[in-house]
Amino acid sequence: MPFKINISSKDGKTYKLELESESLIGKELGNKIPGKEILPALEDYELEITGTSDKAGFTSMKEVEGVGLKKVLLTYGKAMKKRPKHEGKRKRSKNRPKGLKLRKTVRGKVISPEIIQINMKITKQGSKPLSEIFSEQNKPKNTAPEKTKEK
Repeated sequence: MPFKINISSKDGKTYKLELESESLIGKELGNKIPGKEILPALEDYELEITGTSDKAGFTSMKEVEGVGLKKVLLTYGKAMKKRPKHEGKRKRSKNRPKGLKLRKTVRGKVISPEIIQINMKITKQGSKPLSEIFSEQNKPKNTAPEKTKEK
């Protein structure tokens, strides 16, 4: 299955592409890879893998070794943003629930064929800007067509 790759730049834009590449299998979260492994046009770029998710929507965590699914006990933070029922929308001083833990299924940090989406960020900028490489994604969004007034 092809990977859906999201490359985010420092100016806040995200460029998307689909790629069927075996070179990404076996890489881990946090690894830095040369851009030419993804596209030949990204020759001077260096990318860091920041996150992944599989076909069922389970995210990967850096703390979990391997490629399979594991149930992990989480406290408030990465991969868990739940609130206790009695707290509701009331704000706490540290904005973090006290004593709340949740067991959640997450995937290991190694990329496997079950992974569908890979998120990356640019660590080293290349000579050619991304807006030129992904020119078809750089077009302004089309707004709704204006209605013509009939008399």
